[in-house]
Amino acid sequence: MAEWNRQAAPRYGTATGARVGEIDQGLRSYMLQVYNYMAIGLAVTGVVAFGAFTMAVNSPDFAQLMYGSPLRWVIIFAPLAMVFFLSARMHKMSTSAAQMAFWAFAALMGLSLSSIFLVYTGNSIARVFFITAASFGALSLYGYTTAKDLSGWGSFLFMGLIGIIIASIVNLFIGSSAVQFAVSVIGVLVFAGLTAYDTQQIKEMYYEGDSALVSSRKAIMGALRLYLDFINLFVMLLSLFGNRE
Repeated sequence: MAEWNRQAAPRYGTATGARVGEIDQGLRSYMLQVYNYMAIGLAVTGVVAFGAFTMAVNSPDFAQLMYGSPLRWVIIFAPLAMVFFLSARMHKMSTSAAQMAFWAFAALMGLSLSSIFLVYTGNSIARVFFITAASFGALSLYGYTTAKDLSGWGSFLFMGLIGIIIASIVNLFIGSSAVQFAVSVIGVLVFAGLTAYDTQQIKEMYYEGDSALVSSRKAIMGALRLYLDFINLFVMLLSLFGNRE
């Protein structure tokens, strides 16, 4: 029996090690898919935002339609409505439909963000973008690698997020610089925390037994969460550190 155990142990250990390797490789592929979707979404947003700004500069009629007509309220709130739609319907979509919905959302967000080129200088937008990218990368890496359970942050961050959304909507109508400053400072803290928290949650969503369809849906939903963290962190930092035209 002892001889059997000595002979079996190496084979068992090798199989276990191989299994762990398969899981790790699957997790890396899954997270890479999440980040790729997110990066493409950011690229779509940037192209649409700059394209809409360029058209507005070259066409006063288009500028009036985008920023001076009731359509601007649709543009402002459409991405928020799309987030709720995606959150409710993503689990029922095919991979291609989920991808198209995500790209459509990214394009809507681009239209909504196009006005930043009218408010801030191009240099400050680029500078804040790279600051955001570096900060996001470090926070997401922390969320991915830390052994600390960040689930306890969830309720606190969610309450902060709701407060930011309500305060931002109210400030659209009152236009208070003090409220905007407070929202931006709190927003940086909340979305910094959400970046680490969401990364860990997305990592824990991975299950090696998922079908390709389920895994793709999870990756797209994870990309949406990280995309929102990045965009909101960027907007909050731009409000604090951007140079106005």
